[in-house]
Amino acid sequence: MTGILKAGVMGWPVAHSLSPALHGHWLARYGIAGRYDAIPVEPTKLRAALEKLPENGFRGVNLTVPHKEAALDVVDSIDDTARRIGAVNTILVGDDGALSATNTDAYGLIENIRAGAGAALEAGFDGRPGVILGAGGAARAAVVGLADAGVAEIRIVNRTVARAEALAELVGNSGARVSAHGWDDAAEALSDAGLLINTSTLGMAGQPPLALDLARLPNDAVVNDIVYAPLETELLATARARGNIVIDGLGMLLHQARAGFRAWFGVDPSVDEELRAAVLAARDVQAGAQTGLEGCAKP
Repeated sequence: MTGILKAGVMGWPVAHSLSPALHGHWLARYGIAGRYDAIPVEPTKLRAALEKLPENGFRGVNLTVPHKEAALDVVDSIDDTARRIGAVNTILVGDDGALSATNTDAYGLIENIRAGAGAALEAGFDGRPGVILGAGGAARAAVVGLADAGVAEIRIVNRTVARAEALAELVGNSGARVSAHGWDDAAEALSDAGLLINTSTLGMAGQPPLALDLARLPNDAVVNDIVYAPLETELLATARARGNIVIDGLGMLLHQARAGFRAWFGVDPSVDEELRAAVLAARDVQAGAQTGLEGCAKP
């Protein structure tokens, strides 16, 4: 194994992660002698697993649920982006063994939107508000990303208003005007928006549908759903039929991985249709395997 550059993703569970397929595609494309593994780590064993990264020869890891917030208390240093988002998704192992942490979710979100609607983003959506559905960790990353991209007003819409208010207060110093709204106020929040992002799991396969009336959303607004299973959610299908620019969630996954790959393996990788196809194929294989397992479990 000498000379093999090692990285991976830690989660519990982690077998569903598409990151090994993503990074594996890049490793093969660029001819890099490296490996990227799915590493199951129970929550109570996260500290030990992270502290052993240097002695186990890892350059770093990604983190997925439920470790993103817990890692904040383990690493040696946290950059400003991870601190503002309040979660870690990428860890780098220094030459001295120190663990430094960042969060690339906001970057991935904005790069995905830039790829699908670059002109609108660069124009700041003509000064119009951005609306975020949901108030969880992905929503916090979205607020940070939009604020850093120059969106001046951000509206958080959530079924539980108190959670939206808590998030708005938490990120109130982001540089944008951030406000909280309940689901009953969604139509009003959408009425003059230039961007709509669903950061919730509503509409994802196996989750409840996202019931949202888009009638008052301007037809030239950009609509992004961070869900990528299915790739075109009902929200995106409805928005597309209205004439909105729509952006699926797969690109966020692909772009957020770039910084880690560059730091661990020394190459700034490209995101293109070949990569999308490879990751979607891996997703479909996983879905088929899961269906098979469920079928076997039935009497």
